[in-house]
Amino acid sequence: MGSDRQSDRERAIQYANARLDRAADRRDDAIWLKDAWQSGEAGIVAVWEEQHLLTITGSGPVEAVRLSLSTSLQVSLDQAIFLGLEADSRPLFAVELAAHEAQRLAQTEGAEFADLRRYGPLLSPPDAGILAYARAMLNWHRNHQYCGRCGSPTASEQAGHRRRCQNTACGQVTFPRTDPAIIVLVEHPGNDGKPPRCLLGRSPRWPAGTYSTLAGFVEPGESLENAVRREVREEAGIRVGEVRYLASQPWPFPGSLMLGFQAQALDEDIQRLDDELEDARWFGLDELAQAGEWDDGSPLCLPRRDSIARFLIEQWRTQHDQRRR
Repeated sequence: MGSDRQSDRERAIQYANARLDRAADRRDDAIWLKDAWQSGEAGIVAVWEEQHLLTITGSGPVEAVRLSLSTSLQVSLDQAIFLGLEADSRPLFAVELAAHEAQRLAQTEGAEFADLRRYGPLLSPPDAGILAYARAMLNWHRNHQYCGRCGSPTASEQAGHRRRCQNTACGQVTFPRTDPAIIVLVEHPGNDGKPPRCLLGRSPRWPAGTYSTLAGFVEPGESLENAVRREVREEAGIRVGEVRYLASQPWPFPGSLMLGFQAQALDEDIQRLDDELEDARWFGLDELAQAGEWDDGSPLCLPRRDSIARFLIEQWRTQHDQRRR
């Protein structure tokens, strides 16, 4: 499963710690899948309109609910996605529910369907990782009901891990996709007589006062390093030199892989060359130390704690705090 081999850096990133053996060799084993589904031991992650079934108890922990077929779920194995085996070898599936089924389950389970964006930071790392996986897979199925080549309906195969065009003259097979996106903490190291500082930008979609690291999707034919340089240049007019990879994060909103970098600025004059951001600024360590949390009303707010953007900022702060000692 690989979780014991993860570094502390990887463990610090939410949604990246599902602790799940994906058991890809079982996806084509129809007999095993049927037995696992009917065994009574299988766990089922239910999703309704991109929301997950959670138990939320005031100031207590938030937990993801695992259902079983004994809850009289009106779903079949053909509708389910096999996610893998949990740490105790329990098979785990994901299903998309209809509205009436979701309402009934929420009442009988004493739980509620809630948005992962809101409760992701409060979930345990294994639960957060599993829900992110389920959400991304179901979103992919929702958006690939028809063939991109001929427009005919598609059908799920391989326990939900591919879809095949039902037009026999076409038969195109499509696999789940993840969109690669870079996200970068750009720093000016302070070798110009000024203190070290990092470059953060503000999107008009975010809560007031919120600034974050720069990010953007990788374009076809582009290396990750060149994507970093292009995005920073477009969004802030800053040229960067050295680009260093730090870590990655699956980001299921709706289905991206965030590839985190740190980059060295070659200049400091900010000029926004596109309209992605409404503002971009350099921030020093003392300013960041006084910043508030996402949407708490502070004049300066940092990104959400479950985001790799926040991880990159905290890593940069830690580096410089250690140098100060």
